Amino acid sequence: MKESLLDVLIYLFENYVFFGDVDRDEESLKARLLRAGFELHDINKAFAWMEGLTALPETIAPIPASTGAIRAFNPIECMKLDTECRGFLLFLEQIGVLDPALRELVIDQVMDLDSSEVSLDQLRWAVLMVLFENTATDGSMAWMDDWVGALTTSYLQ
Repeated sequence: MKESLLDVLIYLFENYVFFGDVDRDEESLKARLLRAGFELHDINKAFAWMEGLTALPETIAPIPASTGAIRAFNPIECMKLDTECRGFLLFLEQIGVLDPALRELVIDQVMDLDSSEVSLDQLRWAVLMVLFENTATDGSMAWMDDWVGALTTSYLQ
């Protein structure tokens, strides 16, 4: 059996979503994931998690980009996201990959993962999934395309 919610998400993203081979029939996808060795409980959690990827317009109020503001993380977020992860989010925001609203969506999605701590590779996958569902700019898509190969290699080792 596979291990976690994130494993289901990564498998789904690598095998169906990113390459445009998504069968939008949820039951068919669930059957494929069961055949791949995932548990139904984790599959259902993954589908619920993916619904949150498109929560940006409804649940997150517009956050203006600011040149001097830095997001303060609460203690629970700091327990789940170490200094390296928080620095990575700041870096992505500084280079324009994430805007403040997308950053908040990434943090919300990461906090919903079933692990007590999130590694940098796991955070990268979450960022990739959020960007894939919420951006259509050529720059973000090109950046994600280059990133997929590196993430796949590092996560599977």
